[in-house]
Amino acid sequence: MGMTNRGIPAGPRRFVIAVHALVWLARSEKMLPSSAIACEVNSHATFLRRVLQALTPSGMVEAREGRDGGYALGKPACDITLADVYIALRAECAETEESGMCGEAGKPLDTLLVAILFDAEQQSIEHLRRFTIADMASRLPVCDLR
Repeated sequence: MGMTNRGIPAGPRRFVIAVHALVWLARSEKMLPSSAIACEVNSHATFLRRVLQALTPSGMVEAREGRDGGYALGKPACDITLADVYIALRAECAETEESGMCGEAGKPLDTLLVAILFDAEQQSIEHLRRFTIADMASRLPVCDLR
């Protein structure tokens, strides 16, 4: 699994927390402090801020500093797909594994595995494109955000 430049896995936990936070922001329709979002999505505020920071360059999340600061959606929830979230978090990953970890003899297998995993990831991304944050929010009961 790739790691971000901060040493945090870019795996499912980051993705799940990001989706929960975006759904919460979509339903709140206002700027919320990270501590409030973290409480609602059952995450540590520092971890949540790192996840949300990864979503700001793409415009999915708007961040404002200061006393009245916090986070809000940067674009309509219907315009944010789960694929967008996955790709934004994936872009934050820095490859930490060395290629050819098994030496010269392992390179053909490494090449094969990379191709298979790339194809699997592309299929997953295509599937995630079918769902938006608005879809996710509309499928939940009003009080059930966790």
